[in-house]
Amino acid sequence: MEEATAVLARTPATLDAMLRGLPDGWIAAHEGGETWSPFDVIGHLIHGERTDWVPRARVILEHGEARPFETFDRFAQFAKSAGRTLPSLLDEFAAARQTSLRELAALGVTIADLDRRGRHPQLGVVTLRQLLATWVAHDLDHVVQVSRVLARQYSDQVGPWQAYLRIISGTQG
Repeated sequence: MEEATAVLARTPATLDAMLRGLPDGWIAAHEGGETWSPFDVIGHLIHGERTDWVPRARVILEHGEARPFETFDRFAQFAKSAGRTLPSLLDEFAAARQTSLRELAALGVTIADLDRRGRHPQLGVVTLRQLLATWVAHDLDHVVQVSRVLARQYSDQVGPWQAYLRIISGTQG
């Protein structure tokens, strides 16, 4: 729990440092098609704070497998963030994450609680441990996504160095 919350507590400041004050073109950039911009990612993270992580932890602790989680709308941010500014979203995300971490601490999760089970509407049986680990990995996944979207704005400008930049070329190494 301490390791997980240490990462979770840092995500808002990390994304704030990466994004606040960047020109609008960078904030709206995406990887083509229906991929998400940094603006979209922050809206998605806010929606997760409100409807996913701690609410699902409560369901596990209070109802176990008897009550499945509410389905998470992965695209709710498009309507909820419309007309907003990135600074307002970053501020809201930071405040929502602080609230989530306070609420998580108030749940008093024990080592034994981590093995308690809940029911995901698509994935089936999951444990509280898996939910919390996924929360951390989800944050890191979106930090990487934002980094990749930003880096790819220079795909054409880096010239032959693109071969060495996995974040742009997409190669593993």
